[in-house]
Amino acid sequence: MPIHVEIVTLEKKIFEEPEADMVVIPASEGEMGVLPRHAPVLTTLGFGELVVRKGNAEERFAIYGGVVDVRPDKVVVLADLAESSFAIDTEAIEAARENARRMMAEGVPEELNREATLSLRRADLAIKIQRKVQARPGVLRIVHQETEE
Repeated sequence: MPIHVEIVTLEKKIFEEPEADMVVIPASEGEMGVLPRHAPVLTTLGFGELVVRKGNAEERFAIYGGVVDVRPDKVVVLADLAESSFAIDTEAIEAARENARRMMAEGVPEELNREATLSLRRADLAIKIQRKVQARPGVLRIVHQETEE
């Protein structure tokens, strides 16, 4: 029995796989592995990497907060922000990281400090995930349809 996985942001559903074998979730209390027939759980998400596995294929996402609803046959991720590892623009992320580092080093007004810190955390996470994907070139990507809802 497979597990149905959906990843949704405020803007749209970015991923759906009706027959995943496993999901690794960056819960706020730590990483959580979910297999089919998992006990129901509702928990918050931290900043981290979410991995969906199906056979020899996998899809990785940078998740930046939110909540996840785990049921025995379905996982619904409601992310504040989420990005597929295959959609990460490394050059743009590197530029954003350097900009955030520069702002923090030079000192920013207090109202911008939180945003600069979050930008740096998001960029560091995206780069970490992108490097993992590049280091594992033999891993197959899960074929799915993105939906415009």
